[in-house]
Amino acid sequence: MDMGNSGSASPLRTAGGALIGWWRAATLDALIVGVLWFIGLELIRVPFAPLWAILGGLLQIIPTFGGMIALIGPVLAVAFSGHDEWRLGLVLGLYGLIVVLEGLVIGPYVLHRTTKVPWWAAFFGPIALGILIPFWGVLLAPPLLAIFYSFKRPAGPSLK
Repeated sequence: MDMGNSGSASPLRTAGGALIGWWRAATLDALIVGVLWFIGLELIRVPFAPLWAILGGLLQIIPTFGGMIALIGPVLAVAFSGHDEWRLGLVLGLYGLIVVLEGLVIGPYVLHRTTKVPWWAAFFGPIALGILIPFWGVLLAPPLLAIFYSFKRPAGPSLK
């Protein structure tokens, strides 16, 4: 007899499902950031833009430091392609734009759509945990929020 989603799922299964949902959200977030890097770097005409965009997307998986590491390649590519401070400024501006969009819009929205974590919790959770547990709080906040809100969901079919 198939119980379906009638509330008989074990806590381990519920937490595991939440972590899979969080991983999907993180992967989608990284893909979106990689596309933003690609579009921006191509518009600025940065050498090896597709490579830096792929690295930017992959490094997005690393919380806090991934975006900063991803910035190194495009900055060096522009710096070594000639004295073009304007393009260097555009690359730094692109980085700032991507960080703000990802932190305030893309990340919370994707986490909400994938794991049903409320937008406000996805936004403020890493900030609050980052204050309480400086490095680890920011790192662990999104998966912990996904697990927490998976246990808050009603056991039956969801109604909209």
